[in-house]
Amino acid sequence: MSAGIRRRAPSWRLIWMLPAGVALLAGLNAGLQLIGLPAPISGSRLPQVHGMLLTIGFVGTLIALERATALRRWYGFIAPALLGLGGIALLMPIVPLMAAKAVLVAGAAAFVLLYIPLWRRQYDAALLTQLLGAALALVGTLLWLVQEDMSRVLVWMIGFIVLTIAAERVELARITMGPHAGVRLLVHGWVVTAALTVSVVLPDAGAILLGLALLSLTGWLVIHDVARRTIRSTGVTRYMAACILGGYLWLALAGAVLLLGQPDSQPRYDAVIHAVFLGYTFSMIMAHATTILPAVLGISLPYRSAFWVPAVLLHAALVVRIWIGDGLGIPLGWQLGGALGVLALVLFVLTALVSAIIGTARKAEVR
Repeated sequence: MSAGIRRRAPSWRLIWMLPAGVALLAGLNAGLQLIGLPAPISGSRLPQVHGMLLTIGFVGTLIALERATALRRWYGFIAPALLGLGGIALLMPIVPLMAAKAVLVAGAAAFVLLYIPLWRRQYDAALLTQLLGAALALVGTLLWLVQEDMSRVLVWMIGFIVLTIAAERVELARITMGPHAGVRLLVHGWVVTAALTVSVVLPDAGAILLGLALLSLTGWLVIHDVARRTIRSTGVTRYMAACILGGYLWLALAGAVLLLGQPDSQPRYDAVIHAVFLGYTFSMIMAHATTILPAVLGISLPYRSAFWVPAVLLHAALVVRIWIGDGLGIPLGWQLGGALGVLALVLFVLTALVSAIIGTARKAEVR
């Protein structure tokens, strides 16, 4: 190591990622249980908490950690701490389920409050959209606290994740989207919120309105997102663009299915949930992992061509699950697609870990 150059150690914020990682792995385990396949752990409560483990225990903690890092104040980390703790509590049979839910509600409330100083720092429509998304997550956790119907809960989590990720895309691609992009996004956010509110009393009408909002939002993002041009590039730029555009495709599919009304049948419900939470959400996570995680966690995560393998496998898994399993009604397609989806996410985590370890080692050798 050269004199005067100090090796950068991983950030202490990595601690907040540990419960998120546990929630991810436990959620994938529960996914295998739900499709009737052997799973490493046979916890009886896991299938019951599968959706919330992945949406709020993993994705919610990850986003809250990123926002707390941007705020750079100690109290900002209360939100990811509570969300992570709530995710861990869901896994522990010794903790009453109602108590674990209450911790998640507290975490979601802290997440909403986290955006207030960020908003005071920068009066921005895209940031206000993220605040709205966090509020939708709070509503979803409150609903889960008082009732067990996950179809009524996860639709609010769809609003949370879709609006939050879309807002971050606007922040990253503001130059190509124009000066009024944030306002247009916020309008879409309020339409999504209105649709979710309508769905409480008029499920079919609310689902159709939500489908229209998602299709409108997706079309606007595809037209203006720089990914539509950078897909012709090479290396990490092309990889990111492919993941982003793939995510938009699955979000559009979810919107189209919602136009049929409330997804009260298992195939339509499964298609909407997994198109949004796997196709859209994890495509975007894969796209931005090599840029956001290093900034948040202080680690080196260089892009490698191996990242294409889990990304392609994820989309192939969704085609099998939604087209063959849900669309054609073939149970084997449903199970095979689910298993491949779990494999894709585990493979992505392993690829990221190996890339980070190799990248850190090589950086140390150079120094």
